[in-house]
Amino acid sequence: MKTAYFDIDTQLDFMVPSGALYVPGAERVLPAIGRLNQHAAATGAVVISSTDAHRENDEEFHHWPPHCIIGTLGQRKPQSTLLDRQVVVPWREHLIDITGAQQIVVQKRVLDVFRNPNLAGILDLLAADRYVLYGVVTEICVSCAADGLLNAGKRVELVTDAVMALNVAEADTVISSFTARGGVLTTVASLS
Repeated sequence: MKTAYFDIDTQLDFMVPSGALYVPGAERVLPAIGRLNQHAAATGAVVISSTDAHRENDEEFHHWPPHCIIGTLGQRKPQSTLLDRQVVVPWREHLIDITGAQQIVVQKRVLDVFRNPNLAGILDLLAADRYVLYGVVTEICVSCAADGLLNAGKRVELVTDAVMALNVAEADTVISSFTARGGVLTTVASLS
């Protein structure tokens, strides 16, 4: 079974207390996320990392404070989540060569990574049977990624000790819906 890992929005603006849109407690899951990304690389699996890549006046800022603006420190991923051989996939439709990439960084300007016009083609090229999903925020962007993968008929495993929520009750509802649709819950220890 071919596996791909899906690292959702682990960026400084979300993951550290000084971040522009800090998710309380997110720094506690950073070691788990780093471990998962390193495990993926060690086993030859590819990590798809979604990253917000906002312009200064993006529509999303009508609902959320400005965050992850392209070129800022807050838009970067923590060093512990990065792999050596990366390919960055821009928000616009673009032909990308992912050959040899350990980490495919898929930029987005909206909540749902599946709105990046390149992602469907990347998933086709990877031809993975199983997706391991983790990151922030459980009930928002992680949920969007889970829905996109499940809608594509993929096996999806959510790593419960490598996600962080803003609203635990909403996250619990999302997880219940996820498992009702065939999603599987797992942990870091069971994967590595």
